Amino acid sequence: MEFNLDNITRQNIKTLKRYSSARDEFKGKEGVFLDANENSFGSPLNENYSRYPDPMQLDVKDKLSTIKGLPIQNIFLGNGSDEAIDILFRAFCEPGKDNVIICPPTYGMYEVSAGINNVPTLKVPLVPETFQLDTNNILNTINVNTKLIFFCCPNNPTGNGVKWDDIKTVLENFSGIVVIDEAYINFAKYRSLIPELLNYPNLVILQTLSKAWGLAGLRIGMAFASEPIIDIFNKIKPPYNVNSVSQKLALEALNNIEQINNWIKEIVTERDRLISELQTIPLVEKIYPSDANFILVKISDPQNIYNYLVAHKVIVRDRSKVELCEGCLRVTIGTKQENENLLSLLTEYK
Repeated sequence: MEFNLDNITRQNIKTLKRYSSARDEFKGKEGVFLDANENSFGSPLNENYSRYPDPMQLDVKDKLSTIKGLPIQNIFLGNGSDEAIDILFRAFCEPGKDNVIICPPTYGMYEVSAGINNVPTLKVPLVPETFQLDTNNILNTINVNTKLIFFCCPNNPTGNGVKWDDIKTVLENFSGIVVIDEAYINFAKYRSLIPELLNYPNLVILQTLSKAWGLAGLRIGMAFASEPIIDIFNKIKPPYNVNSVSQKLALEALNNIEQINNWIKEIVTERDRLISELQTIPLVEKIYPSDANFILVKISDPQNIYNYLVAHKVIVRDRSKVELCEGCLRVTIGTKQENENLLSLLTEYK
């Protein structure tokens, strides 16, 4: 099915003139800056943060361009991936008219952001137990007002990957935008779908520096898409949406890929070990396969066990009341000592 970006972009966004910040007019880092009404005397901190950050985060994008194999024109950086999700709604969904499709159980912010923007969500649940896409049901649910479809791969909270053939089928039979959230892709055995951006102009891929990169406190999310879509993102975003400190520290982290890769290997090793150990504990009923840095564990008496763990200052996520995750707790893979603490508490539980 043919994709035409102009057909799905909101009319007010088409005519919107992007705010031009002072830093858009001069790209240099040295000079006498009397253009942005900043405090030229500096700040009371040791480092000078009196100047606005680079509004387009070009240094960080340049590094990401090398890592991801994409031109910077195909990269958007936001204040967490949630900013990119919100922009998708504001750019392409007419409030109260258009709709989006989500496949629960999945990341909750898709529905929250839809609600904030007054966009109805059509829910097509994943196939029970396997947590794969119900492709035929998705295609039958699409209507003339469906503008976005969200897939999380690896999926949160189930941890599994989604079959490429199913995603491809939707991409080729939908005239709107398919969003693949790859927040946990670094922990998976399969590759990112970033190379598929060359083949599908209606594909948007979300990633983050919060998980594998360990930078959740900096709040930096990434969106990868065709240049026309990224242009729309940049038109809508606030002028200085990623602060100077986050940009500086992100660049430092991106220069330490080897360390990150070593940590990823350790996390995956601990994930496999934790799964193996949990299977020996009687109250654990099932552990679902995971390609992420967490596991979904079906457990007897989940509410009381959750409260028991909280009382011992071990915090997991109670997903026992989530559709298709009944009776389950979601457990993030911690350090070896943290995982040992969890195993000991579960073994001792009466």
